[in-house]
Amino acid sequence: MDSDNELRRWLAQEREVQTRIDAGAGCGVSRPEQVAGRSGIETMRMMLRGELPYPPIARTLDFQLMEVGEGLAVFQGRPGPQHLNPMGGIHGGWYATLLDSALGCAVHTMMPAGRAYTTAELSVNLVKAIPLGLERVRAQGKVVHCGRQLATAEARLTGPDGTLYAHGTTTCLVFEPK
Repeated sequence: MDSDNELRRWLAQEREVQTRIDAGAGCGVSRPEQVAGRSGIETMRMMLRGELPYPPIARTLDFQLMEVGEGLAVFQGRPGPQHLNPMGGIHGGWYATLLDSALGCAVHTMMPAGRAYTTAELSVNLVKAIPLGLERVRAQGKVVHCGRQLATAEARLTGPDGTLYAHGTTTCLVFEPK
């Protein structure tokens, strides 16, 4: 894999997505009437098109939803000095948040209208430090199982050269919201 070409592809896709969502609803939280009667995949696609706001946490932690599909969500993040822990490494919470977003949104894509989910368990394994100066990493979440009451997913956090930095799993409770 040519990591320079892959990084250029990632950055071009990020500019395209960011331009679209900034021109649309911008940063915020969807109102209940905006998502009522819509499936999870519909709402995620609307967010990517800029028709629904993207969540403030993405701006706070400098990451962005890049792609969605049935049972799939891809996030891209820019690890920077604002994410350092006291020892000078990228904080494990940043890894975990990026993975949790990919995992949860992958599950979200499987929700029919009128169903919701919440994370019951999150497991994250950090396997390699993200080096300072690495421009982007990607978290790709995939649903393993989605049933009436439980959903599970797995995700990998990688660099443009394919280096694995972390991986994780989730178990989500699926329910009818009140």
